Amino acid sequence: MTLLTCILAVCLLLYLMISMPGQSVTGSLPELDARQESLANRLQNHVNILANIVGPRHEEIPENLERAAGYIITQFSAIGYTPKVSTYADGRFQIIDINLAGKSRADEIIVLGAHYDSARTGTPGADDNASGVAVLLELARALKEQDLERTVRFVSFPNEERPYFDTPMMGSWIAANRSAQADENIVGMFSLEMLGYYTDEPGSQQYPPIIRNLYPDTGNFVAFVSNMESRGFLKESIAAFRLENSFPSEGMAAPEALVTDIRRSDNSAYWDNGYFAVMVTDTSNFRTPYYHQLSDTPDTLDYDSMARVTEGLAGMVKRLANAVK
Repeated sequence: MTLLTCILAVCLLLYLMISMPGQSVTGSLPELDARQESLANRLQNHVNILANIVGPRHEEIPENLERAAGYIITQFSAIGYTPKVSTYADGRFQIIDINLAGKSRADEIIVLGAHYDSARTGTPGADDNASGVAVLLELARALKEQDLERTVRFVSFPNEERPYFDTPMMGSWIAANRSAQADENIVGMFSLEMLGYYTDEPGSQQYPPIIRNLYPDTGNFVAFVSNMESRGFLKESIAAFRLENSFPSEGMAAPEALVTDIRRSDNSAYWDNGYFAVMVTDTSNFRTPYYHQLSDTPDTLDYDSMARVTEGLAGMVKRLANAVK
């Protein structure tokens, strides 16, 4: 292979990685209206309960992990769903899910998932990942009365954090594997992974070395991230999100071996079981200085931005669930 061929191949790969449809929101965003303010307050309340009242949530504090699961079950029930709770590892861990049944294509399933455990560092886990759970709960509320053609499944997983990350003990791996064994037609999965930290400070956004100069250096956007196999689903998703015109967004589809950080959440469990999946994230430790720290507390999050992201995701899922084949 000649040098020119190598250069062209790299340029093509980078184009495929970063080329996304639609236009991201730019400029100042309008003030929240009363409905959005109410949403922001509910998001903050969810995060406060999970991070401040329940606190660290993992196997070494099983009562807190159970309390977090109980809170999620209660919230789903209050919205009007009947949660399904499945356990594994001799009943130690609970996967909680609800289905919003579709009409004409109920066998086609879109999964929205968020892990409710926190890292074993003593962190209260406000951004990681009470924020993702809060958005999951409010998406379930927002979509409850919508007429959708595809089924939408909302799932909350335990055991995303180490030592269970990237093992068959991850709640998301158990859920994805059960779906694969049942031959369920999951058309795509969204992993809601850390969605609360945003800043307009220049230089606040970092990246893995290979993509360091390809994206903005200000951490005021939500990111959509996938492997190359899920690139089509990613492009369809970010296009739908951008039509909602709610919040700045960036997208990337990358080879897993080249940008290994794209595997760092529950999306990887669905990839490993043969499904398309996208991680939706504030980019974790590439932006927030509080990652896995005692300082990952509810007061560090931006609930106005979370509300805008949640609204955009709700509109995106509605578009995808009703998309024409």
